[in-house]
Amino acid sequence: EVQLVESGGGLVQAGGSLRLSCAASGFTFDDYAIGWFRQAPGKDREGVSCISSSDGSTYYADSVKGRFTISSDNAENTVYLQMNSLKPEDTAVYYCAAAERGLLSLWVLWEIYDYWGQGTQVTVSS
Repeated sequence: EVQLVESGGGLVQAGGSLRLSCAASGFTFDDYAIGWFRQAPGKDREGVSCISSSDGSTYYADSVKGRFTISSDNAENTVYLQMNSLKPEDTAVYYCAAAERGLLSLWVLWEIYDYWGQGTQVTVSS
C-alpha cells in the first residue's frame, strides 16, 4: 500500500521556523520525485518545492526561494521541508506528493502526481 505521511505542521509566529516531514512507503522511492504543495482557504493548490530522490535536483517556487529548503533522506524514504523566515502568507495546508521522476520538469503541475499525503496545517501568526 502506498503511503505518504506528513508531519511537523503547527502554529508559529512570523519569522519563525518549522520543518515538515514526508515519510513515504509502498513504492520505489528512487523512481519518484517528491513535491510539496500548499493550499490556503479559497486559493488554488500551489507548488512549493520538489526534489528528485535519485539525483538530488531541487526546485522552488519564487515565493519561497531563499527561505525554504527541501532535502531527502533516501535511507529513510523521507523528504523534509525546512521552512525559515515564515510569513503569514505561508499559512496553508501543506501536502507532499509523489510523481514519476521523468516528469520532474513539470513539477509545479499537481496533475502529474500519482500519490498524495493527507496534509499538515501550517499557521503563521503576525
